[in-house]
Amino acid sequence: MTSATDSAGQLPTSEKELNAIGNAAVDEKVFETSIDMEEGDEALKLIGAERTAQFSEEYNRKLRRKLDLLIPPLCAAVYFTQFLDKNTLNYASIMGLPITGQHYNLVSLAFYVGFLVWEFPTVYISQKLRAAKYLGVNIVLWGIVLMLHAVGTSFGAFFALRVLLGMLESCVAPILILIITMFYKKDEQAQRISWFYLMNGLTQIFGGFVAYGISFDNGKRLPAYKILYILLGGLAIVVGICVLIWLPDSPVHANFLTKEERIAALERVRDDQGGVQNKTLKKSQFIEAVTDVRTWLIVLSTLLTSVPNGGLSNFSNIIIKSFGYTSANSYLVDADGCDTYRNDLVLWMNERMVPIVFALVPTIVGAAILIGLNGSGKKGPLLFATYLIGSFGSALSTIYAWNASNTAGHTKKSTINSMTLVSFALGNIIGAEIFQPKDAPDYIPGKIAIMVLLIVQLGVCGLLRWINLRLNTKKMEHINELIASRGWTDEDIRRERERHAFADLTDKENPYFVYTA
Repeated sequence: MTSATDSAGQLPTSEKELNAIGNAAVDEKVFETSIDMEEGDEALKLIGAERTAQFSEEYNRKLRRKLDLLIPPLCAAVYFTQFLDKNTLNYASIMGLPITGQHYNLVSLAFYVGFLVWEFPTVYISQKLRAAKYLGVNIVLWGIVLMLHAVGTSFGAFFALRVLLGMLESCVAPILILIITMFYKKDEQAQRISWFYLMNGLTQIFGGFVAYGISFDNGKRLPAYKILYILLGGLAIVVGICVLIWLPDSPVHANFLTKEERIAALERVRDDQGGVQNKTLKKSQFIEAVTDVRTWLIVLSTLLTSVPNGGLSNFSNIIIKSFGYTSANSYLVDADGCDTYRNDLVLWMNERMVPIVFALVPTIVGAAILIGLNGSGKKGPLLFATYLIGSFGSALSTIYAWNASNTAGHTKKSTINSMTLVSFALGNIIGAEIFQPKDAPDYIPGKIAIMVLLIVQLGVCGLLRWINLRLNTKKMEHINELIASRGWTDEDIRRERERHAFADLTDKENPYFVYTA
C-alpha cells in the first residue's frame, strides 16, 4: 500500500484500482485522485478538475433566479403541451370520434406502443446530439402528427398516427429531467420538476374548458374533434419552436448566460457529484444500471403507478359521464385540476419516497369509494372520488425526481431513464386494457386493479427508501475509515470530492455521491 500522500500533496492511484470499483458504498478499496479526465464530463471544457473560482451566495441566488426565468417555464410549456396531446383522445371520445369499442382501446394503447419501441433509441440519440435541439425538433414533428389526426378517420390511420405520436413524445421526460439536473442542485431539482409537472393539473382545467367550448360547434364545416386536434397540434408546433430558440442544451452551451455565469452554473452543481454531460456511451455504466437492484425497484414503481394513468387518462370522461352527466358537463367536472397540489410536499421535504406515499393514498381511497358507491346514483361523492383518484400523477413526477438525484454517470442516467420510461409505457398499455368495453361504463375490474397495484407500490417505496439510507450509512463509514487510516484533513476530502465531480463516474463508483431517500 502506498503512502497517504506523495510529494505534491496529492493521493496516488492506479487506473486499475479505479476501474475495479464495482460497489462504492461498501468496497474496501481506496478511492484516489488521479482520474482519467479524457473520459470526463463536458463541463471540463469550461472548468478544471478542481474548483478555481468562488462565487458568493448572493451571486448564486441571482444566477438561480435567471435560470428560473427561462428553464422551468420552457419545461412547463413542453409538459403542458404533452399532457394536452395525450389527453386529446380522452376529450375526443365523447365528441363524435368515429373510433369506439375495442378499437378505441387499441388506439389508446398505440401511443404507448410507439413510446415503448422508441424509448431506448431516442434517449441514446439525444445523448449524442444537442439534447434541447433534438427535443425541439421532436415537438414540432409531433404537433404536425397531431394535426394529421384531423385528416384520418379510419382505425388504421388513427392507430398509425398514435404510434408516431408516442415515438416523438418519448424523448420528453428523459431530456427535461437531464436538463434540470445539469442546471440545478439536488435540493433544487425536485422543486423544479414539480413545477412543470403541475401542468398536468392545469391541462385538465385548460383542456376541459377548450373541449367544452368546442363541443358547442355544430360540426357543419368540421367535426368538433377535428377542430380540437388542429388547435392543439398548432400549439405544440409553437412550443417546439420556442424550445429550439431558447432552451439551453447544457450550462456549457447556455448562450443566455455570460461565460462567467456558465462557469458559476457548473460550480453550483459540482458538490452534487452528478456531472453534467458526456457523449460517450459506456458499456460498464450500462451494465451497472441493469444490475443495480434499485433500478428494477424503480422500474417496478413506475409500472405500478403507470397502470392507473393508462386507464384514467383515456377513460375518465366516460366514467364521469356514467354518473349521469351530459357530454359537455363531463368536460367541465373533469376540469378539476386537483393535480395542481401535486408535489407541494416535495417543495419543503428533501424526500422522494414519502411524497409518493402521500400522493398514492388519496388515489387508493378514491378508487375504494368508486367501487363501494358504484350504482348508488350519489353524484357528489362519486365525483369527489374521481378528484381524489387523480392525485397519483404526482408520484410519477417524484419517481423522475428520484432518478435525477440518485443516479450519476451519463450513460447510467440515460439507461435508467430509458428503463423507467419503457416501464411507464408498459404500464399505460396495461392500464388501457384493464378498462374493457364489456365492463363499461362502471369498469369495476379496472378500479379494483388500480387500488391493489397502488397498495403494493406503498411497500416498494418503503424498501427503496431503506436501501438508499443504508447505502449512505455505508459510504459514510467507508470515508471515515479512510480519514482515520490516511490522516486526511478536511481540505484533502474537499479536493477529492471536487476531482470526482466531473469525472463521469457512476453513483456507485463515486464514494462522495450521496443518495436522496
